[in-house]
Amino acid sequence: MVSAVASAARRLLVALALASAAAAAVAQDAPPLVSAQWLMQQLGNPRIVVLDIRSAIDGGGVEAYRAGHIPGAVHSDYDKAGWRVTRQGTPFMLPSEAELEKLIGEIGIDEDSHVVVVPAGVHATDFGSAARVYWTFKVAGHRAVSILDGGHAAWIAAAYPVERGHNPPSPKIFTVKFDRSRLAVTADVEAALGGASAARAKVASLGVSRASAAAGAGATLIDARPARFFDGKEKAPAAKAYGHIPGALNLDSAGFYDPKNNRLRPKSELAAIAASVPAGPVVSYCNTGHWAATNWFVLSELLGRKDVKLYDGSMVEWSADASRPIASSRTRWDDLKKALGLGS
Repeated sequence: MVSAVASAARRLLVALALASAAAAAVAQDAPPLVSAQWLMQQLGNPRIVVLDIRSAIDGGGVEAYRAGHIPGAVHSDYDKAGWRVTRQGTPFMLPSEAELEKLIGEIGIDEDSHVVVVPAGVHATDFGSAARVYWTFKVAGHRAVSILDGGHAAWIAAAYPVERGHNPPSPKIFTVKFDRSRLAVTADVEAALGGASAARAKVASLGVSRASAAAGAGATLIDARPARFFDGKEKAPAAKAYGHIPGALNLDSAGFYDPKNNRLRPKSELAAIAASVPAGPVVSYCNTGHWAATNWFVLSELLGRKDVKLYDGSMVEWSADASRPIASSRTRWDDLKKALGLGS
């Protein structure tokens, strides 16, 4: 009898071990973008943490989460929970290692978790929230993370179940293993400018277009903002100057997004759009590192480009020092229109 009980116990332990290994394998093999169908099939996987990040950026937030969310999802407001912090007067920066360990651990995530980031799925800027959170996990050294393709809207469109109320997370211990290879700081941008100075001089003498202005030695700087920001016709309120970092290539992050279907475009289209980016290292930036996260995600995670970094300080940090160079097409007429209340 004892032998039979022991045998049954062993079989149970083996079954549990195999189930755990299978769950880990599924999470490990998950791509950067996962479908609503994939996530529906994984809801019973104890390693999956569904992270709803809806915020004021997408017109939602905790109230939208409480009104209906993916079963089991926990909520962490992208705009309020601490995914971006103010450091030395510069807003929207990457949190410190200690801040990340507290933020991620309190959500109920540890090194064994596979995180599925769920944006609202309503517009390109909303996707940027998910891409920035994804990038933050990667910088923190957490490998198992995906974004729900199409966000919460795709889940609803598939008629999958939702639940109401609030799921309080069970805090865990998360240890950051900082991955510096994904983060660019101001010194990296200055080094890129120094390495590309000769190429920029040649560009200026030839009068070539914005699309070819970043070609040359060193890292390619990718400006993810709309052209009106790049050209200096408009600037973010926190930025101190109009225009862009000299030599940058303007690649508006919204171009990677399909507004009709509210998700990124097919991979073939993404590759075609990104074809203008020269081979070699890349630094993606925008105003505050939000739009730039989409360009980083597409180039690094979907297209497999090596050595792609995100400059989280972006134009707000760069322009805070008046000695740093700025290129701009802004004119006195633009300044006059602003003074008259007719422009930015």
